[in-house]
Amino acid sequence: MTDGLDPQQLSSYFAFMESASLLQHHVEQQLRTAGDISYVQFQVLARLGDARDGLSMTELADGVVYSRSGLTYQAGQLEKAGLITRGPSPDDDRATLVTLTDAGRALLARVFPGHIETVRGTLLAPLSADDLRTLGDIMSRVRDHMRAQPPRSAAPRKRR
Repeated sequence: MTDGLDPQQLSSYFAFMESASLLQHHVEQQLRTAGDISYVQFQVLARLGDARDGLSMTELADGVVYSRSGLTYQAGQLEKAGLITRGPSPDDDRATLVTLTDAGRALLARVFPGHIETVRGTLLAPLSADDLRTLGDIMSRVRDHMRAQPPRSAAPRKRR
């Protein structure tokens, strides 16, 4: 058995988790109010907005760090709302290609200003330029360390 976290590690961990939860809560509220979408749905739409030719469901699942089944459900909801389309990939017969519709682009354009305002007011307001660079450096290292593990989509599916 390994030792527990020291007081500084524990304090940093709890401060990070609480901050992340509070930020996500504020962002979720803004997205629900402005566009009646969840944060996961926003992530899907935003990633597709940056992908000119669409993305495969696997790429989306890895990018938004969401389960395959959960993403399939979310994609179904977004497709039903006319915000995305899903179809066979021209490059891989086994893949499903997801693309953003004009309605999806319009929704992103509607929610982005409030989203940016929420992020600025909630996360960025108390930070100096130096703080922001430090935070970016630290979180990029943490993300890259975590992303060095095999993507969730590569994990075998659990059998029931």
